[in-house]
This record gives sequence, structure tokens and C-alpha cells, in this order.
Amino acid sequence: MSSDSTTVAVNDVLEGEMDSSQVPVIDLNSSEYFFNRELSHLQFNARVLNQVMDTSHPLLMRLMFSCIFSSNMDEFFEIRVAGLKQQIKYGRETVGADGMSPAQTLQHIAEQAHKLVEQQYSELNDLMIPALEQENIFFLRRADWTPTQRDWVAQYFERELLPVINPIGLDPSHPFPRLVNKSLNFIVELDGKDAFGRETGMAIVPAPRSLPRLVRLPDEVCEGGDNLIFLSSVIHAHADDLFPGMTVKGMYQFRITRNADLVLEEDDMEDLAQALRGELLSRRFGDAVRLEVADNCPEELVQFLLQEFGLTETECYRVAGPVNLTRLLAVNDFVNRPDLQYPGFTPGLPKEMRHKENLFEVVAKQDILLLHPFQSFTPVIDLLRQAAKDPNVLAIRQTLYRSGSQSEIVAALVDAARRGKEVTAVIELRARFDEAENLELASRLQEAGVIVVYGVVGFKTHAKMILIVRREEGQLRRYVHLGTGNYHASNARLYTDYSLLTAENALCEDVHRIFLQLTGMGKALKIRKLFHAPFTLHDKLLGLISREAENAKAGKEAYILAKFNALTEPKVITALYEASQAGVRIDLLIRGICCLRPGVPGVSENIQVRSVVGRFLEHTRAFYFHNHGKHEVYASSADWMVRNLLNRVETCFPIERKELAERIKSELDAYLRDNSNAWLLQPDGSYERKAIEEGEERFNAQNFLLTQLASV
Repeated sequence: MSSDSTTVAVNDVLEGEMDSSQVPVIDLNSSEYFFNRELSHLQFNARVLNQVMDTSHPLLMRLMFSCIFSSNMDEFFEIRVAGLKQQIKYGRETVGADGMSPAQTLQHIAEQAHKLVEQQYSELNDLMIPALEQENIFFLRRADWTPTQRDWVAQYFERELLPVINPIGLDPSHPFPRLVNKSLNFIVELDGKDAFGRETGMAIVPAPRSLPRLVRLPDEVCEGGDNLIFLSSVIHAHADDLFPGMTVKGMYQFRITRNADLVLEEDDMEDLAQALRGELLSRRFGDAVRLEVADNCPEELVQFLLQEFGLTETECYRVAGPVNLTRLLAVNDFVNRPDLQYPGFTPGLPKEMRHKENLFEVVAKQDILLLHPFQSFTPVIDLLRQAAKDPNVLAIRQTLYRSGSQSEIVAALVDAARRGKEVTAVIELRARFDEAENLELASRLQEAGVIVVYGVVGFKTHAKMILIVRREEGQLRRYVHLGTGNYHASNARLYTDYSLLTAENALCEDVHRIFLQLTGMGKALKIRKLFHAPFTLHDKLLGLISREAENAKAGKEAYILAKFNALTEPKVITALYEASQAGVRIDLLIRGICCLRPGVPGVSENIQVRSVVGRFLEHTRAFYFHNHGKHEVYASSADWMVRNLLNRVETCFPIERKELAERIKSELDAYLRDNSNAWLLQPDGSYERKAIEEGEERFNAQNFLLTQLASV
């Protein structure tokens, strides 16, 4: 039955025309009510790319959005596309709640991804490069180099490239080389014979990975402005020098993307760190999943590459420019143009923390809530620094997911251990693409005397927790930090996240028990206030949604407002549908993936989903439940995804101080008011930019929070 006929039937019951036994039962688990996870992920990348066209962003920030899109797409192919291909390869295909097979999903991905990549290069060539030239920022093509610039490039090639570049002729004794994931390479057409009389006609030139992909020409060889050239142009210009005595008929860029997901056989594992080190070596040479090649490359060479990598035509992306636009991030290193960037700001501090030296005294009096980057991450670092130096602090325990081995957080832990305190770090070695850095971090902490554990095999430790034990007036008191983001100071300037600093006994005891579970063995301990994945968070979340539904059925006011990064868990989606059917109004602020279909009559007409993409990466996870006037607010390290709720160690913590709970609610409301950076999810799966209504003023939630919380 169609959704329209279902709505008619429901309305007939409400109007007394049909008894409830005649109302068709809607199967909320039907695939028609679920969007495909991977295609929803692509929709998010499309929203990122659309920021390039948004002139409300400064020009260099628009260029950065194009780079971010490239980086996102790289990871999408390395992990998500690679995973689908692996399912097909090994005959382990699974169909998700959306009912789409891996093969069908890959087909739709190819169709959409090709359009997005074409859009990206069109925007770069037709919009961004001309706009940058208007600001005297030039990407100089070889044909436009002056004689003086050619001489400088020749010297640069002789000095920097020639000693390290390694062209590889292809013949029976020189098979096709094993090329590193995402490396820049060239396929070369040759004519003539070499010194040994070989006439292969083809060679591969890997670009040296040690050299920058973007080079700034010195001002003395230019006529003003910032003049940049690509390393690929330098190599192209001197291709003949790489093959002396032979004729280079053509030279074309290409790049291969490989499966970069790590597979650890955890059942047979004895040492996680050792196993991970072994797997990291293989990441660079996983199965090929995508070929990017210059669009002027002859078709026979493209087909040769596809055959060599075992790829099909749909997995080939012919691009009108450099094959790795992520490298354009380096523009910020070469160009000093603050007028083309967002203005700087100083993150704010709550009034309770201003001019206070002893942070333990501040937190002992009341809970402190920080919203980064609008408010400073420094108090979290300073609390650890004080703990390291304070003779009354006996122990520190902390989870580390992404922090950086050289961060201030790590330096404080090292200092504390060297001062003789009991310091324990739960390091998640499997934080994707940070594995090598986390292995280095573990070694550094162990050398300083920190007790390092790697969490629980089979469950990534994604919770963000610090526990500090301090002796005060002859008794032990605990202080805790709980966060929605990572312990990475640089990320705290770019990602929106909440931090809670508290000394509340029950919460501190809960955190203490979770650490005991992570570092030791035994049955799950009873947790009083925190919701704790993989044990209680999923059920508690379903219970909170169900309670709102029961309140609505009883004629009570019911409302859910939640902000997180992704929604994929089918039972949670079904619970939200049931709440919507009961009359609960639901607003979801979801930055990225959303598998829930909003606005379906009789199913989800009370649910609205919006995504905000702006200057900062939205990363906060905060949930509000009306609870018939007894409002409850939570913040969490977990998204509403299968992996977070069922397969990871996560925390969800209540915000109990009334003014802090009200503050989070008002900050979430600000995002509902946003008509500058907000996108509304439509019932067909597309996103539409939130339009400014006639007579309505422009409102940007991130700018509003900057004015409210930061020192702009």
C-alpha cells in the first residue's frame, strides 16, 4: 500500500469513518523507509563540495572545501567502496536495511561519484582559479612560464628531483611496479631504443613522495603576486631528461586508490600492537579500488592501466587537472592572505574559570561545560598540567583515541608519570589512519613509566574520559572530564565538541568503574548515571525515545531534539518512526549519514532532519528529551550508529546542572534557526539548502555561537 493510502486510512480512523482493526499495519522495518548508508555518505560529501560555490565563505576557505571533499572521497573509496568490493570478492555479500546489495550500491556510487568529481574540477577550472587570479594568486601552467622561470625550474629539477626520481621502463625484466596507495605517478609513451637496445615503448615514473606537490616560485623570478607551480609540471617539463636519447611521445598523470582498511584476525592475536605494525605495512598496497587519470591520456594507455590494476571502466575517473586536489591545502602555507581567510578569534572561557589559577577548586564547586571551538580547550589541558604537578594528585587515567604523540595532553601525562604518579592510558591503536601515530604515542608513554593498555580486543575504545584522583583534607576526591570529541588541541579549534568537567561523586564513580572494565577483567559493573556502550547505551536510548512516544500517546507534550554525526542503527530508526507515529515532534541535527527517511506520511511526518555544513566541522553529540516537562539533556561520544552503540566502548553522560542543560538546549535551538548553512533532508533522500524566507534575517548558528561564547 502506498504511503498516501495509508495516510487516508489513518485519517479515516481519526474521523470515525473506520475502526482501528481496518487500519493497514505499516511495516516500519520495510526497506522503503531506510536510505542506503553509502549513498547518504556521498550526499554529505556533495554538501561539502557545494560550499565551494558559497560566496559567503572567504575565497581560500572555498578552496579548502574542495580539498576537504577530495580527502573525504579518498577515505570513502579506501574504506567504504573497498569494503563493498571485498564482500563481493569473497562471497560475503550482506544486504542492509535499505535492501540494496553491494553490487547495486557500487553501481549507484559510481553514477553519483563521477558527477561529483566532474563538478569539482569544473568549479576549480572555471570558478576558483579565475577568482584566485583576481587576487593575484596564480597556478602557472608550463606554457605560461617566462624564460627566467624556466631556468629556475630547470635548476630546481636538477637539484631536488633528479637525484631522487626513479623512472621505470616496462619490459619482461621490469614488470609493472607495485605503486603506493594514492601516490602521484606518470605513465610515459616512449619512442626509440635505450643503451641496451631495448624498445619497450612505455615507462612508469613515480613522483618522489618526499617532495611537496606544490612549489612556490621565488618573487625575484615573478612579476608580482603569489606564483605556484605543481610538481607534476616540473616533471612534465623535464621528461626528456629522464629518458636520454629517447623521445617522450606523451606523459600522463595517474593515481591509484587502494583498500586501506586494516584486517586483524583478533581470535588468533597475541599482541595487538605487534599485529597492527604488520598490517600497517600492507595498507599501502591493498587491492585497487579507483583509478584517477588525466583526461588527455590516450585511451589505450587508460585501458592498459585498468587491466593492470584489475579495474573496470566505471572505476576510472578522468580528471581535468591534478589527480590529487587534496594537495592544494598547501596553498595556505605559501600564501599569506588573511583577508581571504576567516578572521581569527580567541576562544572564550566560562566566567567561573576566568582569573582562576586552581582549577580543582573551580570544578569542585560546580560542573563546567565547554563548547569548543567557541570556548577554549585549554582548561582541559591545564587541568592535566596541574594534576601532573600537584603533590596531592595520586593517579590519572585517560582514554586516548586521536591526540597526537607530541600533544600537550601527552606531555602532561609524561610529566605526571615522571613525577611518580600512577598514570594509566587506554590507547585505541585502531583509530583509523592514526594507527601509526598511536603506536608511537604508546611507546613514548611507556618509556615515561605510564601504564599503557590497548582497550578491549573486538571493541574500539571511543569514549573520551579523564579521571584524576586527588587527596583533599585526608580523603580522596575524584575529578572527571567527559567529552564528545578527541583529546587533540588542533581539532578543538576546528571541530565543535562539548567538554564536561565535574567532581560529582556518582559520575566519577561511574567513570572509575568503566576504567576498571577497560584495564582489568570481570563482569560488567553496575553504572549508575552514565550510559555505557556496548552494555546499556543502546537500550537506554531506545527507552528514552519510547518514553516520549508513551507521553505523546497519553496526551502529554513530547519532543526530541538530538544532534550527532550519523544515524544508521535500524532499531533506533524504527523507534523514532514509532515515536513520530505517536505524535512526538522530532528534530534531528545530523551532519553526515542519515538512513532515516523523514516526512513520510503515516510514518515520519513529525521528523525533520537537517545538516549544517560551515566554517567548523559539526561534531557535537547532544540529546534533549522533553520528558513531560522534566527535561533531560545528555552529551555523548557516540553517534547513533551500529558500530557506536553495539561494537564500541562509548559513554553518554547526563548534564545535570540545570543552567548547563538549558544552555545546551538553547545552543541546539540555534542550529534549528540556521538559514545560512543548513540543508534539509527530503523524503526522496536529496538535500535542499534552507532558504531564507521573505522578511527573515540571515542567521548563522556558528557565527552566533562565536559572538556568544568567544572573544571575536
